[in-house]
Amino acid sequence: MKIMVASDIHGSALFAKALVEAFEREGADKLLLLGDLLYHGPRNDLPEGHDPKGVIDLLSPLAPATIAVRGNCDSEVDQLMFPFPMMADYGWLMLGGRTIYATHGHLAKPPMQKGDVMLSGHTHIPLCEERDGVLYANPGSVSIPKANSPHSYMLLTEEGMTWKTLEGTPYQTYSFSSFEV
Repeated sequence: MKIMVASDIHGSALFAKALVEAFEREGADKLLLLGDLLYHGPRNDLPEGHDPKGVIDLLSPLAPATIAVRGNCDSEVDQLMFPFPMMADYGWLMLGGRTIYATHGHLAKPPMQKGDVMLSGHTHIPLCEERDGVLYANPGSVSIPKANSPHSYMLLTEEGMTWKTLEGTPYQTYSFSSFEV
């Protein structure tokens, strides 16, 4: 199974369109969205191509393949606009014998144990870091990257993770073979 992981679209139809194109190009089975889909919040400038209704139009056809969690800029009104659930604080799935947690990153973390993977967005900075036997990973931001990182997403498979620019250029990989289950 190939899962595309993305976060922090913040209402940019321009970058949401590039994400949908990347999803199709990658042939991913699922799209895991880690929150902040429509609005930019008070800390961020409006992203290029800001058009929340356009983002709804772009992401809605992917509803059967979409798993989403709530970001700090997402609201109940946003949920009314999408045909997929997006208000859970966190979700989880099993992949390759390991538990993968998904959250935006602004709330308390779910209970984890050694060998688990925690996916989160929120910081807009790509991350891959092992701490106390848990692997923490962040795909970066689709529309408002920070710390000189690219507009990006991550591919998650049973073998590991690959971070890519929205154009599809890989720039970081992590193999699960070195990470204990």
